[in-house]
Amino acid sequence: MPAPRTGPPPARRTTYDPRANAQQARPGGPSFGPGGRPMTGGRNTRPGMFGRPRPGGGSLPRKPVQVSTQEMASHKKVIKIEEQVTLQQLAAKMSLKATDVLMRLLSMGMTGVNINSTLDAETAKILASEFGWSVEDVAVSEQDTLTAAMQAGTDTDEEVEIRPPIVTVMGHVDHGKTSLLDRIRKASVAEGEAGGITQHIGAYRVETPRGTIAFLDTPGHEAFTAMRARGASLTDIVILVVAADDGVMPQTKEAISHAQAAKVPIIVAVNKIDKPGADVDKIKRDLAALGLQPEEWGGETMFASVSAKQGTGIDQLLESVLLLAEVQDLRANPKKRASGTVIEALLDRGRGPVARVMVQDGTLRTGDILLAGAAWGKVRAMTDELGRSVAEAGPATPVEVLGLAEVPSAGDPVHAVKDGKTAEEIAETRRKKASKTLIPQDSRVSLESITKNLQEADQLELKLIIKGDVQGSVEAITHALAKLSTERVKVTIVNGAVGGITEGDVNLAVASKAIIVGFNVRPAGKAGALAENEGVEIRLYNIIYNAVDDIRSAMEGLLPATKVEKVLGRAEVRQVFKITKAGIVAGSMVINGSVKRTAEARLIRENVVVWTGRLSGLRRFKDDAKEVVEGFECGISLDGYSDIKERDIIESFEIEEIKTKL
Repeated sequence: MPAPRTGPPPARRTTYDPRANAQQARPGGPSFGPGGRPMTGGRNTRPGMFGRPRPGGGSLPRKPVQVSTQEMASHKKVIKIEEQVTLQQLAAKMSLKATDVLMRLLSMGMTGVNINSTLDAETAKILASEFGWSVEDVAVSEQDTLTAAMQAGTDTDEEVEIRPPIVTVMGHVDHGKTSLLDRIRKASVAEGEAGGITQHIGAYRVETPRGTIAFLDTPGHEAFTAMRARGASLTDIVILVVAADDGVMPQTKEAISHAQAAKVPIIVAVNKIDKPGADVDKIKRDLAALGLQPEEWGGETMFASVSAKQGTGIDQLLESVLLLAEVQDLRANPKKRASGTVIEALLDRGRGPVARVMVQDGTLRTGDILLAGAAWGKVRAMTDELGRSVAEAGPATPVEVLGLAEVPSAGDPVHAVKDGKTAEEIAETRRKKASKTLIPQDSRVSLESITKNLQEADQLELKLIIKGDVQGSVEAITHALAKLSTERVKVTIVNGAVGGITEGDVNLAVASKAIIVGFNVRPAGKAGALAENEGVEIRLYNIIYNAVDDIRSAMEGLLPATKVEKVLGRAEVRQVFKITKAGIVAGSMVINGSVKRTAEARLIRENVVVWTGRLSGLRRFKDDAKEVVEGFECGISLDGYSDIKERDIIESFEIEEIKTKL
């Protein structure tokens, strides 16, 4: 048995005081017995634990480690991200549990998120600030990347050249837009000369003695506004065609509204001056009242009297276009990589994605890497407006491009970049931005959102588009709603016109962020579906005071329960019968949805509501029916109304009241 050690302990043991260290590091820590040994029962004394006894007694406490971590974190309170970050990654950068960060995000009112959700830079900044951290977005901007990819520098005076103007022709139906375009390019679309120019590309160039002009051959102001709604600034000049024997019509006013909203200069072409009853001075007076003051009257708008049928005044019109283009000083650099805008795009079964592009600057060549919105690819082939293959396209030149991986959208910006990797990265970034984020990037406008935003701004502008069955109704509603403007809310009437609600109205509402108010009219064609897809609110009324009360209630923040109309189905009148006991019966075919006997109904003739009420009878053959579904014939009689004509539409609907949540 070894002899007990005598004398003082080794020096290293005399210099270690576990009681001082432990108690200084963690007040209220383990107590020590004689000899400095830790007493049992302490949290850090169990074998195998981080704080098990060291030689000479005592334990290594945990608190100093936590303190040092906090001290280290306090020196770097900035998190660097590139545009987006997942919630889990953000929590790791802050040395926090992802569940704690998630609970804080949920307590801030965010729903539908989890630890793998992606946060944009703004959301990440708000969330990190809750924990005392700041977020720095170090991502290189898309514009900088694009500029580098295009190798675009400062254009020198030697490289920049005058480019042809890009012109869009607009106006009312049957006022001679197509005839004027045919006369200008000296070829008839109807005869299909040159392979059908309109069908090939929707744009073409015209050579004149004074220079070249590029024309956009679009369906009209609907397409013009649809592209403007996507941020495209493609048109340099608008030619407004007005028939001298017809005057200013609803679509004429609509075209003026669209052009003025886009801040594009207008040249008025007064067409059909050869027809009897033509009155050019009356057209000038009517347009002057709409803000288009002729130059000879001291205004700034150029007028040209033309006859598309006889060819009169065409040279004067083209001269005016080139003169206005010269004043605008339109320039481009044909030596740099191309940039432009997608006019339209489609998916061809034989050729794949096809983009019809208007080159606005630079030169596009076969083999270039092309970026169009969120689509990209290598240009495999290009054709001009006549269907001929071309190797390159300069400024103000329309071409049809093959080679993109997917179909872009009309109005998407187009850029030729130096390599496919950069194009793919930018396209992927655009796709991510377009996808749904945690904070809704919603441009939709509704009366409920107007009420909510009243609390966030001193003054708000409520934009409205008014459509009615007759001009008197439109003027009455416009006057009544305009008087609702207050110091806090300004009511602006973007456009007011007669007729059904068209796709052009919906596109204008998207571009100007307006609400459409309809009085005794219905959405025509695909306008209803387009409004639903674009998030445009359409409010339909048959009593002016209801419209005024709704708008006023929204402005005052006292919006009552919303009455939502649910359309059940539509039936087309095929034949009208007169039956002795039943009266006038409409032999109809249900073309979509269903028609219910107990539901409300309205009779629509050429997109205008002519009657609203209830059905007095619904039959299948000789038997009464409660409901008739799509694809079946039926007999319908209207309660107290007998003026039914073939091709009329009977619409069945129900009214639901939904309590508004502000």
